[in-house]
Amino acid sequence: MMSLQKYLNNYSIKNFWHALILGASFWILSIPMTTLSGSLAAFLGCIIACRLINLAHTQSAILSIRTGVLLSIYSGIFLAGLTLSELFVNTKFLSLSLSPIIVFQLGEIARWFTISFAGGSFLRTLALRKKYGTILEILFVATAFVLTLAAHRNGMIHRPFFIGDFAQIRGIDPSTILLIIGCGAVLTLSALLLFEQRAKRLLYHFSILTTLCLSLFFYVNLFGLPTPQSTDSMGLTGREAGTNSQNENPFRDGENENSDREAPVAVVVFRDDYEPLNGAYYFRESAYSQFNGTMLSYSNFEGMDSDLIKRFPENRIESSDPPPSEERHQLTRTTVGMLVPHKNPFGLESPVTYQNRTNPNNLRFKRTYDTYSLAPEYELEYLLNRETGNEDWSDQTLAEYLKIPDDDRYKSLATELLTELKPEFKEDPFAKAWTIKTYLDQNGIYSLKNQHAYESDPAASFLFGDLTGYCMHFSFAATYLFRSVGIPARVGIGYSVPASNRAGGSALLIQAIHGHAWPEVYFKDIGWVIIDPAPQQTLVDMTTDPQDSLQQMLGDMLRNEESFQEFMDSQRGSYFDITTFINTLYLIVIFILAMGYIIKAYRLSAPKFLADDKEGRLHFRAILDRLASIGVHRKFGESRERFAVRACSVAPSITEITKLHLALALGQSQPVEYEEEWQAFETAVVDEIKLNTNSRSQLLALLNPFSWLLTK
Repeated sequence: MMSLQKYLNNYSIKNFWHALILGASFWILSIPMTTLSGSLAAFLGCIIACRLINLAHTQSAILSIRTGVLLSIYSGIFLAGLTLSELFVNTKFLSLSLSPIIVFQLGEIARWFTISFAGGSFLRTLALRKKYGTILEILFVATAFVLTLAAHRNGMIHRPFFIGDFAQIRGIDPSTILLIIGCGAVLTLSALLLFEQRAKRLLYHFSILTTLCLSLFFYVNLFGLPTPQSTDSMGLTGREAGTNSQNENPFRDGENENSDREAPVAVVVFRDDYEPLNGAYYFRESAYSQFNGTMLSYSNFEGMDSDLIKRFPENRIESSDPPPSEERHQLTRTTVGMLVPHKNPFGLESPVTYQNRTNPNNLRFKRTYDTYSLAPEYELEYLLNRETGNEDWSDQTLAEYLKIPDDDRYKSLATELLTELKPEFKEDPFAKAWTIKTYLDQNGIYSLKNQHAYESDPAASFLFGDLTGYCMHFSFAATYLFRSVGIPARVGIGYSVPASNRAGGSALLIQAIHGHAWPEVYFKDIGWVIIDPAPQQTLVDMTTDPQDSLQQMLGDMLRNEESFQEFMDSQRGSYFDITTFINTLYLIVIFILAMGYIIKAYRLSAPKFLADDKEGRLHFRAILDRLASIGVHRKFGESRERFAVRACSVAPSITEITKLHLALALGQSQPVEYEEEWQAFETAVVDEIKLNTNSRSQLLALLNPFSWLLTK
């Protein structure tokens, strides 16, 4: 059987593990930012890059090329890959030929394969050519896992789900498992790099790195990581307290594609049987309704949005302006368990009452509450021939719901679209709104990639430009068009979840991808009605795995049912209790580290307290400990005299110290002032180490609790 040293020195095996760790780092780093195909492309790109770079650096032709030139080539490959990805997504011919979904997937594959290939080549080249390159690789691996940890902080369930689900079922924080994997990857890669460089101080460096990894491990376990401020594309989640002030542009290009689409944000348990007629559950949290001169924003006008409940209840809170009539509405009770903090509560369709609820699991849910909503049960035909607006509104309130940008094109386009209506529907508000919605359905293209965000009027740039955007663009454009023909409207903000995700059960998992904006029209005696554009063309695969097992488990947890506790007990009884193991490991490691520092401190201070040391043995050992802490120690079979010759470049005094120690060991009497003489020697060695070693080595010497093990 091969020894560990011989195994690690095997070139092919070492390169295999090296490429695997780097590839896994690119894979886990890409998970929150792309599709499954994109993350797999990231893994393969790095594997291929590592293989090619390792082979290339065995050729003299490559070795003659300057490092800067190679890095420039990698940068060119990176830019070319991003350009190719953009061409895939933005080429209409490909979208029509292959389908938008396939083109989008190809774009993600091209993007992440290139990023990983260029990044892997960059790291491998520097590691093979520069001394600091190995440090960059270690830092990259550590950074990849730490950044992913941010998605798991405070017990948040997150991708990858094979980790999240496993942890959730057993009551473990997913960050703990990921941190173990990350520390293991960092330590393994470090060992490979150190062997690759044939470092003579492997044990010394490795012990320091292990100590640092364990320190991070203990810190996260004891104190956790910061709570996430947002997990969705529209800023729905974040601080619970505060006002409804809009400090950011809601049209935030690029941010939508960077969020983890499948990240769970809440679970809803239906207490009543309700099925939406339009195929989706809408959960309203807030609304953009007041035009501020630039775009729609949260209203600060007293007469607007009085139906919204804008704060979490201490006990019970009711809407001051519920739907005017309960006709054709079903009073539906739901229980909401928030997995991340939210600015405002949300409820199904038209929530009229929020009731605070005892949290059944503080580790998993940020807060829980019951919602009573008047959910619509009418068919669309019910809205024909109905007036818009509310008799209780003031003229100023109505005017606020009709304000739009000073752009005649909105009115012109809406008027042109309405010319196609049949004569009997020319003045019907619902028919007008539905015609506008149909136009956006048929001509709009749904995409997370857009260039409209920082225009003076993003909605106009979208509507009168390429008609390519995401829900915020469609909802703003529709609202402006509605208002331009006298229909009071606003943009609702919240979540929209396909009814099929409920899978026949009472629980429904809300994920980050379900964050949504939609236009709403106010009909007399009915209230706010959702008229949501659904573009037929899309460049984005908006489907997600509903996570049925996780959905059911969280629903049972929220209901606090006995079946869930029984399930948990059975799981914990049938599997190895990793929590107990980890806690025991904590105690063992802490004990070992503490004992290492205690023994180290004792050996350095013992000469000062043991005055009967007539032979200077303890003094000599303390001096050798100080040299060992900076990596200068006796080799196996090396005499004290030969070691002194080798160590004198760092501590010249060691020659005289060794002579004195050997003389005393052979029976020479110690002078009366021996204590002062040994103290002077030790002080001299300390000063020489400071003079002849860099500050980094001195700091590492201080941190290493086991350097004394190298003293012989």
